[in-house]
Amino acid sequence: MAYDNTLKYLVEQDPEAFAQWLLGTASTDVQILKTELSLEPVRVDSVIFLRTSNQILHLEFQTLPQSRPSLPMRILDYWVRLYRQYSCEIEQAVISLKPTTSEAVFIDRFTATKTAHRHRVIRIWEEEPTTLLSIPSLLPLAVLTQTDVPAALLQQVAAQVNIIEPSSLWQTISTCAQLLAGLVFDSEQIHQFFRSVTMKESVIYQEILREGLQEGLQQGLQAEVNLIVRQLTRRLGSVPQALQKQIQGLSIAQLEDLGEALLDFSGLPALESWLANLER
Repeated sequence: MAYDNTLKYLVEQDPEAFAQWLLGTASTDVQILKTELSLEPVRVDSVIFLRTSNQILHLEFQTLPQSRPSLPMRILDYWVRLYRQYSCEIEQAVISLKPTTSEAVFIDRFTATKTAHRHRVIRIWEEEPTTLLSIPSLLPLAVLTQTDVPAALLQQVAAQVNIIEPSSLWQTISTCAQLLAGLVFDSEQIHQFFRSVTMKESVIYQEILREGLQEGLQQGLQAEVNLIVRQLTRRLGSVPQALQKQIQGLSIAQLEDLGEALLDFSGLPALESWLANLER
């Protein structure tokens, strides 16, 4: 997720750069659309709306080729929702970041009986670096492009980043470039070429860290719930879904208390009573 978050942040900072690269449109009138579409909530990586040409650019960044439902089906679903809402031309591009031989990164269409829908597929490791090297906000992606000498490309990108005057833009581009470079280079190579930047002070770094910590907390909470339910099942037999749902909503502290209390439970009524007392 860290790489997706990095690129979403980069797109939000300079959507004009991505529109120029993928649509060949130089415009300063570019608006980021909300990323939750109507009907059942669906999150997309980045949606860029060019009001001047009445066109939407929908970007999907992928590090892993696997997806459920399949990525082509998701792309079609996004197209239908976007077209229903905005009724304009929609350009969709899936940008694969990490080199792979998986057939999934070569599929550029969804087909089923009489339905067919196509989208662009960009395997960034097959792209020439020239265009990306010429636009500052695209330099982070340039480190992943086609090259026979990866270290030389990394050094070239770092040199371009390092000539940007120190500012919030430079810090963002430098941080994103180093994070994405981590897909193909080790940390020693990366730090060798880039001008020093305090990663922990970077907005994007802090955002990724916060999301990572939140994800870790959620995983830890779920693990605690699963353990408690297993213990209750062994002691009391099958635990009804309604009670499991109540347990799911407990805090870590409450789960720890339940873990101690369940040793004294003689049946499901004791568990029901214990949960009912929490609501008083």
